[in-house]
Amino acid sequence: MSEKGTNQYYITRQDSTESNARSYPRKFPIAIAKAKGSWVEDVEGNKYLDFLCGAGTLALGHNNEQLNKAMVEMLTNDSPLHTLDLTTPVKDAFVEKLFSLLPPELGKNAKIQFCSPSGTDATDAAIKLCKTATKRSSVISFSGGYHGMGQGPLACMGNLHAKTEVNGLMPDVHSFPYPYDYRDPFGLGGELGVKAACNFFERTLKDPESGITKPACVILEAIQGEGGVIPAPVEFLKTVRRVTKELDIPLIVDEIQCGMGRSGKLFAFEYADIIPDVILISKAIGGSQPLAVVVYDKKLDTWEAGAHAGTFRGNQLAMKAGTIVLDTVSKPEFLADVSRKGDLIRTKIRELKNKVSIIGDVRGKGLMIGTEFVNPKGEKDCIGSLPASGEIAGKVQRLCFENGLIVEKGGRNGSVMRCLCALNISDEDLLKAWTIFEKSVLVVNEEYTK
Repeated sequence: MSEKGTNQYYITRQDSTESNARSYPRKFPIAIAKAKGSWVEDVEGNKYLDFLCGAGTLALGHNNEQLNKAMVEMLTNDSPLHTLDLTTPVKDAFVEKLFSLLPPELGKNAKIQFCSPSGTDATDAAIKLCKTATKRSSVISFSGGYHGMGQGPLACMGNLHAKTEVNGLMPDVHSFPYPYDYRDPFGLGGELGVKAACNFFERTLKDPESGITKPACVILEAIQGEGGVIPAPVEFLKTVRRVTKELDIPLIVDEIQCGMGRSGKLFAFEYADIIPDVILISKAIGGSQPLAVVVYDKKLDTWEAGAHAGTFRGNQLAMKAGTIVLDTVSKPEFLADVSRKGDLIRTKIRELKNKVSIIGDVRGKGLMIGTEFVNPKGEKDCIGSLPASGEIAGKVQRLCFENGLIVEKGGRNGSVMRCLCALNISDEDLLKAWTIFEKSVLVVNEEYTK
């Protein structure tokens, strides 16, 4: 075994005790000792810019002073820390703040369910809520979607690798095409591809011969995260909302990753000016602490007492910190700065795309950015897109890590590099990360274009 105090010492011990399901340590073999802002430091003193940030959980970075101060005050004044679903002044303030930031039509009719503190449980809770209210069983989800790893959420997932070996997932889930301009499921691309997705959704749900019974709910992400940072076109979101409203089908919008300001708006669905029946919120909502909630229209609140629970649904530290996060990220000037920084980096990546042959597409909103890597020697599809390359993306990721940048992949075949940095990252740190990323891409591009 390696000497105690080295990264290898801890990684070896982790390998001997943790399950084979662990994922990030395989890509980033370090033991983290310190973290502040956009930086982490391992036990050997190496520093890295963190563009993973707990998969988008740390909206204000590591160890934000305002958040830490508020939580320390709770820890030192005998505040309750764990209250199940009993209320407290801290909880009341959190709910009041969250509801004040909802679209007014929903805010005045909203209810909230505190779940076990993960997005997976929020998804499960929302599906149960809609099935209970509608007395229906089927669920509509979308290709590329990601809503968690529990049996219900997994059934709604697009990624086949995660679900193929798991038998007996929640039945009666139907996966519909999600607009994806670079890899349009209808082989059309552009405006025609969006219209095809809209038409397919509406015609199928209104077709008495479709074979799909009227669903209990439709669930989607306004910007797919793990699926490859794919923003839903405004026309598509508006169509889904109009059709579900016409047919009295509850619409669940998953804002677990794309919400809390990451897109440049508090909620990504705001780009389409729609109002969902149900919103899933987790990750950044807890201000670095575990928290997950379902916010929904009270017309769906037909649950009886105890219909959904969770031992750790009363995390007071998360609610205290979450109130501060909500107050911070909802400010117009903060959101404008997120959009500015996102536009800056997307512009730079698009300029780089024009210089290399291994980048196929650049997309996203705000600081939720996806760079799709492709095999430049592969055969183009019917709309001119090259094959996705997880191999190339993986090489870029490894080079980034070796040069001090932690950045994660996603999308088809793990081909999409995803930006999930702190929303309050400084321009200086943002440009440092860009320099590392650009250098890594240029090195890998040279290898594949010899």
